[in-house]
Amino acid sequence: MSSAKAFTFLPLGAIIQKFNVNGKNIVQGFPNAELYKQYNFPYFGETIGRIANRVSNAKINDLNGKSYQLPVNNGPNSLHGGNSGWGKREFEGPSSVDRNGKEATFFKYVSADGEEGYPGTVEVRVWYVQQKEQVDGAQQEVLHIEYEAELVGDEVDETAINMTNHSYFNLSGGPTIAGTEVKLITNKYQVVDDGGIPTGPIEEYPGVSPNKTFTLGQKEPDIDDCFVVNTDPTSIPIDTRSSPLQKIASFYHPESKIHLEIHTTEPGFQFYTGKYIEVPDAGDAPARGARAGFCVEPSRYVNAINVPEYKSMMVLKKGEKYGSKIVYRGWQA
Repeated sequence: MSSAKAFTFLPLGAIIQKFNVNGKNIVQGFPNAELYKQYNFPYFGETIGRIANRVSNAKINDLNGKSYQLPVNNGPNSLHGGNSGWGKREFEGPSSVDRNGKEATFFKYVSADGEEGYPGTVEVRVWYVQQKEQVDGAQQEVLHIEYEAELVGDEVDETAINMTNHSYFNLSGGPTIAGTEVKLITNKYQVVDDGGIPTGPIEEYPGVSPNKTFTLGQKEPDIDDCFVVNTDPTSIPIDTRSSPLQKIASFYHPESKIHLEIHTTEPGFQFYTGKYIEVPDAGDAPARGARAGFCVEPSRYVNAINVPEYKSMMVLKKGEKYGSKIVYRGWQA
């Protein structure tokens, strides 16, 4: 059994570049930072912020008693923090630090007041803790991800944060995710309009049952939706780290015999089957097309900042901390 590190990271976007399970890399990426800068349109491996997912009409309607215009980069909406969100920024690091008694790889970034239209100077911190765990006779490669963000400037009293990791997983090493077996913790999801903005209702996703296996085919099911684990918005704090970790999704591919589990403290997750991936052949990295990977993006509800009854889960006030945790577990049967 190798003791080599299963995960590698880049200061650019605090990107997760590799996730090796028994010598097979199961995330999409590029061999170097330069190629990410040129070709990473799908956000492979990025730390997403300030707001992951979509903000309606590219505008925060009401924060600090005013509205904030954001970059329009996804139909009429703003996606993944704007044109140069946190996933496109150079973080400080990596440094090796102690985090709750374990060795962590630490990155941090100071996001200026007004960057991509967002108010307030924010310091964001990312800890990655890698472990190998023996579970039922298999060696699991485990990555603990922890996010923290804080208003460090005096410009405003509040800002908006919703972070996630945007890794694309491919368990077979094939050109697509076809054949991947999926189990989700819930089938409740936010019904959306044509532009991916929730219209209000939380309903049951057609054809998906909680914790029941379904298989991804060549084209179907085509999913790009936010599944809701905690349907009580009033119970969701700005810092979810003290909430229990829940296994929200598990995956298996019969060809590679590789398993993947995603655990998080977050109330929802975007599940995306990669329909819009379009990456040309780039040096040592092959071309990647539709369904070359799937994403599980744990986060707050989509567009919560513009929905009064959901807003508090995204509003970071001066003196408070935003926080969340995500855990990846991968192994070969």
